[in-house]
Amino acid sequence: MSEGVSVILRAGDYESAHYALALAAASLAVNKPAVLFFTMAGIRALQGKPPALEHWERDALNRERGVGDYETLLEACVELGCRFIVCEMGLRSLDIDRASLRDDVPFTVAGIVTLLEETKPGMHLVSL
Repeated sequence: MSEGVSVILRAGDYESAHYALALAAASLAVNKPAVLFFTMAGIRALQGKPPALEHWERDALNRERGVGDYETLLEACVELGCRFIVCEMGLRSLDIDRASLRDDVPFTVAGIVTLLEETKPGMHLVSL
């Protein structure tokens, strides 16, 4: 049993993206695998620095309150070996150019089948 998490991020708001990163970083911190699957509006979480997420102003409030901010969590996920997947269907559906995504995040463009293959027995599948 591998445990760990696979998180589907389909929402384009700060809270959902932040929590997806927090879940993945926590899993990785305790040596359990993490997969982040960005689809539909959730793909915006990987567009730009800062990303075009609704309620982005919460990031500054989190930082002031001692809560891990977006960039810190994203960097932790990258450094700890999170598997990043950007949904090919989501890119096409929203007409998002792959070139508009961050180049400091090692992602693969793939589909739901890949997500399911990467979600090993015992892993939790969460959708935000």
